[in-house]
Amino acid sequence: MHPFRAAIETRDIEAAVALLADDVVFHSPVVFTPYKGREAIKPILQAVSRVFDDFRYVREIGSPDAADHALVFHARVGDRQIEGADFLHLDDDGRIDELTVMVRPLSAALALAEATNALLAQPDHSTHA
Repeated sequence: MHPFRAAIETRDIEAAVALLADDVVFHSPVVFTPYKGREAIKPILQAVSRVFDDFRYVREIGSPDAADHALVFHARVGDRQIEGADFLHLDDDGRIDELTVMVRPLSAALALAEATNALLAQPDHSTHA
């Protein structure tokens, strides 16, 4: 099991962020311009961990020593079922230097965007409820 998967499944956002390279690039499923840097991505991971219900990885693709991994997941956003994949690319030091998330269907992607943006717009957008 990839350590990023283990961290996300246990909702340990700090552990997930620790696996990211300082100059990581995050490609969001709902925003055209990528986010850059560990500190820019942390609040997004925190918000998404609150938005997804019943999140679970159902498949992991890639050998342990490969630079590329795909983590396929299922979750729910409100009343919408969502399927997606986290595509990870690792640098020479084993840190995630690129993270791309893709989701379907469109109605669930829109629900994800709306719910995540609402959390990120709050003055304190951390995971503390």
